[in-house]
Parts: sequence; C-alpha cells; structure tokens
Amino acid sequence: MTQTFTEIESGKNTERPELAKALHLAKVTGATLVIAKLDRLSRNAAFLLTLRDSRVRFVAADLPDANELTVGIMALVAQQEREAISRRTKEALAAAKRRGAKLGNPNGAAAIRKARKGNGGSVAAIQANADRHAENLRPVPLALRAAGIESLGGLADELNSQGMLTPRGGRWHRSSVRNLLARLG
Repeated sequence: MTQTFTEIESGKNTERPELAKALHLAKVTGATLVIAKLDRLSRNAAFLLTLRDSRVRFVAADLPDANELTVGIMALVAQQEREAISRRTKEALAAAKRRGAKLGNPNGAAAIRKARKGNGGSVAAIQANADRHAENLRPVPLALRAAGIESLGGLADELNSQGMLTPRGGRWHRSSVRNLLARLG
C-alpha cells in the first residue's frame, strides 16, 4: 500500500502534522519513507540525526545512495544553510530599512483578511497548529492560575520566564495569552 503525505509547514518547524503521520505509519508498518529532497525534510541537524537513529527507514530521491554518514553530513549542511538564509534575510531587511524602504505589508490587515479568503489551506494549517500548541500547553496556564497568577500580563511573564514559546516561536504578550485561553475554552 502506498500512501502520500504532503507537508505544508516549513522544514525548520518541528510541529509538522503530515510528517508526524508519515513517520508514524512508516514506523508501525515497517515501510520506507520516501522524500523528494533531504533538505526539505528538515533543516535541523538534530531532527535528521534523531530520525536516522529512530529505526524509520527513509530514502531521499535526491540522494538515493545516502548512508548514515552521508545523512549526518547533509543534515549539518542543511542546518548551516538554514542559518545562512536567515542571516542573509535579516541583513537584506536591515539594509533596505537603512535605505528608507518601508517594510511590511503596505496594505496592512486588509491584505491579510483578503489573503485568508483565497488561502484557506494555509489559514487552516496555522489555526490547527495553534490549536495543537494550545492543547500541549494546557496544563501550564492551569497550574499558573492555581498558583494564583490570574492576570494576562502575569501569565505572559511567567510563560516567558519558563521558556514557553507561542505557536509561531515568539514571546508571550497579554493578547497571545488571551488567545491561548480562548482556544482552551
């Protein structure tokens, strides 16, 4: 039986539902996971090395003869490239800002709302990721509230001090805590 999974999350993201389903299926059936390109699977060396050691067989179409050594080296190269891309992007944005270019969406929130109408799959994926993240965090705000921390600002400060990240990997603010609590009901 062949099953296809298409992941839309970034390779730098560790919360990737389609990849998780594919890995689970490969593990329980003994199937081989076939991916198009190793660097699209992940640009995180620790993730790729953990996958390599997880006993899930996988083959990358761009490196069909790769062995454990090759996967390890390519994992480190992919991570280095991810870091270089991030650095170059930040440098280019800083240079554009110095030149006086206006950064961000010139149409503001209206463009985002319009994009949501035509980009339902991406919006649904973002919402599903936020829901999953909220469920994973469920015990934390409950424990903080039980300890007497009730204000949104207090909860945000405590989540940040504990190193908890928002679904997009950022810091907590009153509004993001409000959104988290709304998701948790």
